[in-house]
Amino acid sequence: MSKTLAAAGLVLLAAVSGSSAPAASPTPVAPASGLAKATFAGGCFWCMEGPFDQVPGVVSTTSGYTGGSVKRPSYEQVSTGTTGHAEAVEVLYDPAKVGYAQLLDVFWHNVDPTDGGGQFCDRGNQYRTAIFVHDDEQRRLAEQSRKDLEASGKLKRPIVTQIVPAGEFYPAEDYHQDFYKKNAFRYRYYRLNCGRDARLKELWGPAAGH
Repeated sequence: MSKTLAAAGLVLLAAVSGSSAPAASPTPVAPASGLAKATFAGGCFWCMEGPFDQVPGVVSTTSGYTGGSVKRPSYEQVSTGTTGHAEAVEVLYDPAKVGYAQLLDVFWHNVDPTDGGGQFCDRGNQYRTAIFVHDDEQRRLAEQSRKDLEASGKLKRPIVTQIVPAGEFYPAEDYHQDFYKKNAFRYRYYRLNCGRDARLKELWGPAAGH
């Protein structure tokens, strides 16, 4: 991230979080009967809630941290890149209304799966792309979708997105949840200056997420 954008990000974060950020929330309870979970890391979690919220059959999205070893990490801890956690979204959905394969399609078109150093202006392991699978069927579908994408020739570089078992998911602080709704102007400013939409359009053309 450039120094200018990093500074702007700190100002925006301070404006919504206050002088001291609260600790991350406890791990959420298991989904209600008939619902399922999907977990994706696609860089800044602010930008990953909206695309899934738009999908019929998705009940909710939660921004949080997963994939690391530190229990109940804070945003500040994860931002150092030393916890092993990635910023991620947990998607609660109704499999009778939307399939996991469709969620995978939404995921791919909202990330740069060829970038191994982060996503867009956000650099570091905490911004890596990953699919955290909750069962064998999710793994099968995720691996197949990656193979299909590789075979399609749409991407000019190898896919580096990880497909790994889902572990404990820690919801992020309240001010991060639904940030794109609650702070729409700040969100659009960040997204534009981070180059996310430009890069997605370059990769995916008209099918790019937004």
